[in-house]
This record gives sequence, C-alpha cells and structure tokens, in this order.
Amino acid sequence: MPSDNKGSSYSYKSSGTNTEGNHYCARDYGSAAPNQNSYHYSNQDGSYYYSNSDGSKYYNSGKGEASYQPPSSSKK
Repeated sequence: MPSDNKGSSYSYKSSGTNTEGNHYCARDYGSAAPNQNSYHYSNQDGSYYYSNSDGSKYYNSGKGEASYQPPSSSKK
C-alpha cells in the first residue's frame, strides 16, 4: 500500500484526465482519517487544488496566489 509524504497509507480510488485536460487523483485513507476521500487536481492553467486526508485544503492559482485552510477550521 503506498503512503504519502506524512507516512499515511492510502489506496487509489481513481485518477485520470478530465475532458478539459485537467489531471485528478482520488485517494482513500480509510475510516480513521478525518477526510477519508482526499483528492487533488492539477489544471491546464497551472493551478492546483488539494483536499488532504487531515481535512486541510490548499489551492494555488499558478500565478502567485495561494490559500490554505488548516484541518482544525470549520465553517459555521
């Protein structure tokens, strides 16, 4: 079973390229993970987006703009 850069094991759910030419990869971290179904997109325009297993989210526009949402934040 592969593991990510934090040592967490996962299995691949799906990956590929959508009709717009953007790459995606979905991973299953199992029931113990805060976000069991994480994924990332790498887009043709240079932007990319991660929804991580710990519940954090990261977006980079590819043009010098980025945002990060830590795992502890919650929208009310």
